[in-house]
Amino acid sequence: MTISKDKLDQLKNALMGEKVRIEKNMKVLEKDLDFGDSPGLDNEEADESEEAANEFNTMDMLKSRVNKIENALAKMESGKYGICEDCGEEIELELLEVNPESTSCKECKD
Repeated sequence: MTISKDKLDQLKNALMGEKVRIEKNMKVLEKDLDFGDSPGLDNEEADESEEAANEFNTMDMLKSRVNKIENALAKMESGKYGICEDCGEEIELELLEVNPESTSCKECKD
């Protein structure tokens, strides 16, 4: 099974749209990563620290997702998209439709 040009274009558009959406969320999150200017109560500072840690973790997950999307787009450009990184077989189209940045086939994911 080889992915048709139309299907590849659909997957590419989905990846690019998701990348734009994630990058917008990252910009919003970056603005929220401010601890404030004035010292507050200990509980308030602890809450802010916990919230900031959660936001940093979320930012790391979003950056990771953008990297996966960029890798998938690069593979599309090089003609290596849809090939399992573990076994070298083609990744099932239905899996790519659900998760276009997938790097493994169903069998290797399990």
